[in-house]
Amino acid sequence: MDFDKLVHQQTRLQIFAYLYRHGEATFPELREELGLTEGNLSSHLGTMEEADAVSVEKQFVDRRPQTTYALTDLGAEKFEEHVAALESLIDEL
Repeated sequence: MDFDKLVHQQTRLQIFAYLYRHGEATFPELREELGLTEGNLSSHLGTMEEADAVSVEKQFVDRRPQTTYALTDLGAEKFEEHVAALESLIDEL
């Protein structure tokens, strides 16, 4: 069984799951909730953005920059396919 490496990587899987469940999240929220360093989170989000799996919205809130991430339709589809593959694997046990 082949897993999509974009989704299957442990840290990105956590990001996919969090965004799938919550719809969107700011960078600090993801960093805190997932216990990741800024560099690690930034790197994985960049990989996901390059693959068109997340959308990025940058804006200013109270004169401070705020970056918000959400799964794209493609990102949600990739996550759902990964979950289905895992469920299929479990069913085969």
